[in-house]
Amino acid sequence: MSVAFRWLVAACVALTILAGAALRAQTTTLDYDSWNALANRAEQVIERAQASSEAFGALRSDVAGWRDTFLQAESTNAARIQTLQSQIAALGPAPAEGESEAADIAERRASLAAELERLQVPVRRAQEAYTQADGLIGEIDQIVRNRQAQQYLELGPSPLNPALWGGALHEFNAAMASLWAETRVNFASDVKQREARNSLPIIALLLALAALLVIRGPVWVRRLVEWLRQRTARGTGVWGFLASLAGIILPGAGLIALTVALGATGFVGMNGQRILELLPVWGITLLTVRWLAEQTFHHSEDVATLPLRPAQRREGRYYANILAVLLVLRSAHEKLGEVFGLAPTTQVILEFPVLVLCALMLSRLGQILSRMTPDRVGEEAMQDESHFRLMLARVLGRIVIAIALIGPVMSAIGYDAVGKALVYPAIQTLAILAAVLVLQRFINDLYELITGKSAQGADSLLPVLAGLVLSLCALPLLALVWGARITDLTELWTRFREGFVFGETRISPGDFLSFVLVFAIGYALTRLVQGGLRSTILPKTKIDPGGQTAIVSGLGYVGIFVAALVAITAAGLDLSSLAIVAGALSVGIGFGLQNIVSNFVSGIILLIERPISEGDWIEVGGTQGIVKSISVRSTRIETFDRTDLIVPNSDFVSGRVVNFTKGNVIGRVVVNVGVAYGTDTRRVEDILRSIVRQHDMVLLNPEPGITLEGFGESSLDFVIRAVIRDVGRKVIVASEFRHEIARRFAEEGIEIPFAQRDVWLRNPEVLRPEDQAPKARTPEPETQRPDEDTMPAWRDGDDGGEAVTADGDGGR
Repeated sequence: MSVAFRWLVAACVALTILAGAALRAQTTTLDYDSWNALANRAEQVIERAQASSEAFGALRSDVAGWRDTFLQAESTNAARIQTLQSQIAALGPAPAEGESEAADIAERRASLAAELERLQVPVRRAQEAYTQADGLIGEIDQIVRNRQAQQYLELGPSPLNPALWGGALHEFNAAMASLWAETRVNFASDVKQREARNSLPIIALLLALAALLVIRGPVWVRRLVEWLRQRTARGTGVWGFLASLAGIILPGAGLIALTVALGATGFVGMNGQRILELLPVWGITLLTVRWLAEQTFHHSEDVATLPLRPAQRREGRYYANILAVLLVLRSAHEKLGEVFGLAPTTQVILEFPVLVLCALMLSRLGQILSRMTPDRVGEEAMQDESHFRLMLARVLGRIVIAIALIGPVMSAIGYDAVGKALVYPAIQTLAILAAVLVLQRFINDLYELITGKSAQGADSLLPVLAGLVLSLCALPLLALVWGARITDLTELWTRFREGFVFGETRISPGDFLSFVLVFAIGYALTRLVQGGLRSTILPKTKIDPGGQTAIVSGLGYVGIFVAALVAITAAGLDLSSLAIVAGALSVGIGFGLQNIVSNFVSGIILLIERPISEGDWIEVGGTQGIVKSISVRSTRIETFDRTDLIVPNSDFVSGRVVNFTKGNVIGRVVVNVGVAYGTDTRRVEDILRSIVRQHDMVLLNPEPGITLEGFGESSLDFVIRAVIRDVGRKVIVASEFRHEIARRFAEEGIEIPFAQRDVWLRNPEVLRPEDQAPKARTPEPETQRPDEDTMPAWRDGDDGGEAVTADGDGGR
């Protein structure tokens, strides 16, 4: 196996060398005389502008071939030219006017400059010829586009003019009579009959095979699909899709067999044979459109690609099948006009009814699409569909309805080309979009078959990228449908291959792909090294977790920067010419992105100085939490409410930050305790010290502190200060202190006071209703009433019966 692989590599290298040699031989021996002759002829044809569009197309093809040759020739001696330029740059800048340099250096510089000038001659010649060829192609394309626009704007006969109907009908009848006449002549010929009898077994076999495939083929396919859906638990969509394709292949093969059988009889004339050759094409077109309609508007919601109700899907299948028949009729009419040379007026009149019916079916399909709203579609069909897709469907439906109205009107006025250029491309656009949706569903089913997971449930990127690729592939088809020429697409591809010139640097798709490939390799290697350091090397060192994170992050930034530089160098991009532009842009970008740059630099400072690390308990801006991650722009903090707080890195550098766990997790707990007046303070101090010292989280060095802080309004205030092993358990330790204090104080009979308020009412009888007021009694002696002079100074009241309050301690 290894020997074969080496032989394969050797063969590839040899082919590459031969191809390179052939290319160099081609680019160095260009026949500019032949090109000059072609260019002169092209300029004369363009100047007269009398050639047909087909002749212009052939001329353009020849000029485009030379243009590609000149583009390749621009890279002649590229490596040698680059080497000479590097040698000249190594000699230093050329001396200014009036200055001199060493004779040997001057001689060497002149020699290298002469050699460089000699090597650049074919390159410049190729660039000049390329510019000329590109200009000629642009002029030819402009002439063809003007002709195409003129055809659309040309006013022709109106199909609604009754005066033209008789002549058109007579010409059509004459064509059909000619077709029947040549068939009847052949059928009456003895020679043809003898040939048909000799080929009768083959003809009979082909007819039987055609009838079997056309009639029974769809039935077999339907049974196969149902059997697969019932017997396969996984990959049902894939097997059903592949089996449904047989619904096109089998009847299509039957139509081919029928065409061969009818041709073998010899009864079909020359014109009839030309029409008969298109029978399989028409049949396959009809089958394909019906298959797309069946897949798009399938009766099963799991298969249908549009989220519609059953009645709407049934209606969509009906209109799509009618459209398929109408498209076949239109193609048959065009072929009939080509074979018998029908007049343009006859073709317009005969095709107008088909155009109107197509527009009618198109408008009905547009109405179905325009009604695709979430409330009409249904919640059960919306489970895997987005509102964005429904919005696009509604917009497309409204556009289709407008086209279906404008197309027949323009054709009826006399602008038949405009009418056909609107209606039929709209139908083909719907068919292409339906095919994209069907293929995207098939890719999702294939993903589910391979992975065992639903594409929507797994949230995988692969099906989304596949849908994007399908959409991009559909763009050229849509362009061709709406009037673009193949030469327009090839011109776009040529421009894409050429790339674009920025300063003195040409950036081509190959350069871009080289950049992406090299950068992807460098990025993957950087992530690989980061993963190895994070999981294997750094955990075995004595570096703290914050330092390990800083090393890994810093290595990632450096690796990505180096990968970008290597990728730019590998792609051969010369960015020196962009220095001036970059310098000018940097000023504006600096003002616009100064906050981002500030946060980026602050993130680098955080990773280097490490004032905070992942897992630290910090307080910033009045909010406390645990540092979860430090990125290049911001830091994510998880608060104690389990919410994420995103803080810009500049706030940590320029603001005030409290780090409770910087260096270690040791911290202090402070608990306030109050006891009633009259309690032995020394006894309370001993009890509190005993409680604190017995807790396993409290450090005895430094010694816990128990202090009498002051005399409060209702209590004697003590404060416990103790250093614990893990400040993260600060709240839990404080709670355990309080539980133990409550238990010990209850055992020792020590009272924990609480605020109490006594309420005095003067004249309380005014607060009662009159019927419940107590009878008047003899006023008490003055000695029995509270003396106003003996009341507390904070007494508050008036004759209106206000409340008078007095505060005091509970339990006294």
